[in-house]
Amino acid sequence: MKKTALVLAVILAVTAILSGCVTVSVNDASGESAKKTFTVGFDAEYPPYGYMDDNGDYTGFDLELAEKVCEMEGWELVKKPINWDSKDMELNSGAIDCIWNGFTMDGREDDYTFSNPYVDNSQVIVVAESSGITDLAGLADKKVGVQAGSAALALFEEDGSQFELGATFASLDQFADYNTAFTELLAGALDGLAIDIAVAKYQIENRGEGFVILDEYLNSEKYAVGFKKGDTATAEIINKDMKALYDDGTLMELAEKYGIADMVIAQ
Repeated sequence: MKKTALVLAVILAVTAILSGCVTVSVNDASGESAKKTFTVGFDAEYPPYGYMDDNGDYTGFDLELAEKVCEMEGWELVKKPINWDSKDMELNSGAIDCIWNGFTMDGREDDYTFSNPYVDNSQVIVVAESSGITDLAGLADKKVGVQAGSAALALFEEDGSQFELGATFASLDQFADYNTAFTELLAGALDGLAIDIAVAKYQIENRGEGFVILDEYLNSEKYAVGFKKGDTATAEIINKDMKALYDDGTLMELAEKYGIADMVIAQ
């Protein structure tokens, strides 16, 4: 009987993995429940959503939110920093269960299965206060930076809504992360930086005076948790838990902690 139960448990586990459903908990031969891990892929240099704190620990709004969901489901959260430009490979290979880190769903709806959106975000341009640049038109013949594989970069590509603006730049330079890009902006190697508004605000707050966000925004977009295409089962679990966390005030409490309360979408 124990052997039969073990075989059934293995079948259930394989089925859960293939379907992308992380809620199935199987029992070993002793009858004890096996602990399920939930691996979140994130950009480790993307505050306030995901980053390394002064103690060397990975934290951020999205990672703390993921931790709350895992506590509700009895999962063990695995935080896996990834190269943002390789996020699709990480997800499709099964190395991560989801992309949860300020991930724009707009324009990507056909490529992933998404949770319900939970943050209303905008793409903006950051410049040095001393640059004399006051609007988007002022970026003509200027060097602008952007993160590789980001939603901001997509705006300037041939089918993007800001392609014509991007065509006026002297160059559009891509960086692996925004910490490096901000360093280049500080050094004067860049004239502007296309970036998510919450990330821009965090960087400016933590780097002190000297930078401003242009009043003209590049666009508005929504953040959601991205799963492998077809993994609706896990997406539904996340939606259920996110609503519960919104209803009991936990989600808003975290948003206030990270300075994005005014961007949260009701669940």
